[in-house]
Amino acid sequence: MLDITRIETNQRMSRVVQCNGLTFLGGQTATDRTQDIKGQTAQVLAKIDSYLAQAGLDKTRILSAQVWLSDIQANFAGMNEVWDAWAPEGHAPARATVESRLAAPDLLVEITVIAAS
Repeated sequence: MLDITRIETNQRMSRVVQCNGLTFLGGQTATDRTQDIKGQTAQVLAKIDSYLAQAGLDKTRILSAQVWLSDIQANFAGMNEVWDAWAPEGHAPARATVESRLAAPDLLVEITVIAAS
């Protein structure tokens, strides 16, 4: 039987799921959507830090990250500037960044990660 732990669960989703040595964070978006890409990215990364801490982990344990940008041409450089300052040297995860229409027009970035427990 699998040992599965869920954090902040509701009928639709869990913010964090841990199973078999892996921790999955659901897509994180900015709370203050009036911010530019740098502000929204900083908010998202702070949420990721917080959820990882709740799971007993930190960002050095991130294995994979998926980044969705509402406009990759306009926002890629700004998102990367904040990401590069946040990501610990020597612990870069495998990462993919794509352009996508997000759940609301004022969302500029959404990030999900998988970490080793």
